[in-house]
Amino acid sequence: MKTRTHQTTGPQGDTALLDTPAAQAALAKARTALKLYAALTTAALVAVVAVAGTGHMVNPFMWTRAALLPFLAVLLHHLTASTTRGSRRAYERLRTVTVVCPLAIAGVDLIPGVCPWWYAAMQTVCVLPLLHTALTLRTPPLRTAFAKPDSAEGARARRGGE
Repeated sequence: MKTRTHQTTGPQGDTALLDTPAAQAALAKARTALKLYAALTTAALVAVVAVAGTGHMVNPFMWTRAALLPFLAVLLHHLTASTTRGSRRAYERLRTVTVVCPLAIAGVDLIPGVCPWWYAAMQTVCVLPLLHTALTLRTPPLRTAFAKPDSAEGARARRGGE
């Protein structure tokens, strides 16, 4: 079985920019926020199970979302691990998902009658770590570490951060 390793494509083609303390600190913050996201989405699933267990109405939308979001946390964990190893592709996907998911979740929750207010509030709390991750992934140390060689940031990093 073949294994693939991902390397960052820093300006010099190595992982030197990803190994900076600032980049490592930003990745650590992102990992922590995504662990919190996983815990919150799991708690939301447990809450839906508890509400259904007490005989209250839980619609199929709530069941589906409550079950899918913890699986999204697993996917995000894998993307974060690949990003930490230097995969620009994983970094770009992680950046995209951490912006799109909160918008999609909030947008659907705003549709009247889709879910009860308490569930929408719980989902809003769940996406806050994703928003934090989205902002963290856009900090200068990570943008520089994963900059395309022909981009302005890549050129700045080659010149020594002028």
